[in-house]
Amino acid sequence: MMLNIEGALKQDRLLRALTGLNRKAFDALLPSFSSIYFETQQTKPRQRALGGGRKARLLTTQDKLFFILFYFKCYPTFDVAGLLFDMHCSQAHEWMHRLQPILEAVLGQKMALPERHLESIEAFLSRFPGVQRVMIDGTERPIARPQDAEQQKQNYSGKKKRHTRKHLAAVDETKRILILSLAREGKLHTNAFMTKMTLQAVYRRKIPIEVNSGFQGIQKQYDNLRLPHKKPKGGELSDLQKAQNRQLSQSRVVCENAFSGVKRYNAVSVIYRNRIENFDDRLMLTAAGLWNFYLMAA
Repeated sequence: MMLNIEGALKQDRLLRALTGLNRKAFDALLPSFSSIYFETQQTKPRQRALGGGRKARLLTTQDKLFFILFYFKCYPTFDVAGLLFDMHCSQAHEWMHRLQPILEAVLGQKMALPERHLESIEAFLSRFPGVQRVMIDGTERPIARPQDAEQQKQNYSGKKKRHTRKHLAAVDETKRILILSLAREGKLHTNAFMTKMTLQAVYRRKIPIEVNSGFQGIQKQYDNLRLPHKKPKGGELSDLQKAQNRQLSQSRVVCENAFSGVKRYNAVSVIYRNRIENFDDRLMLTAAGLWNFYLMAA
């Protein structure tokens, strides 16, 4: 017996629990998803007569969209996904890898995907007009302990005390993920990460950038950074400095809210278990796009 997709679509609370989107956002995504899905279909000649073979389980593009959103939100094993959607686990695996690029392309068409590469201020302002301030921070997702000794060492995060992969992201005041770095090893410090991240368009202009104390030292290179005051060795912060630190922390909380929104999707928050190299980066990019789309459509 297959999961009752029609029943889930009629209950907004259940739909959000299963897909991360409400019905309004789901319906807004469906036409573009259907269009791109049919454009990508190969026109190979049929091997069987009409009606031959096992009956399809994901009959409509609505079912297919629900399936891939369900995968991102709940991150089931393929055995579990196969059981819920009445198919073999290998088919669940095939459908996920077939539909994920389509979902990513749809979110790109909707201008919901974060940018990966912006070097000029003109490109930044054209892509994100009206942005008043930018918050930058890192986020990590756990991975299984690598068997290779060197990879194990590179992916061990001293902050999280476990093996992780790390992203750096730029967020605006509306909780939208503007720019998302490529996934890097958990050992990399956010300060070193920031120097490698392509944000030169933001650094070189007077758009205020708010960061936490983990970025100490980088303010020497840019004059539009806001960092919390660091307690002097053997001294104390003044009342004014403490108040400014609290104000900055309250201002930056939207960055944590954005990461929390993205990590509603278990595919980017629980231990990563897919085997394709760098696929964790594609999952994070798509999940960030889903969060941005939710902000736009919900």
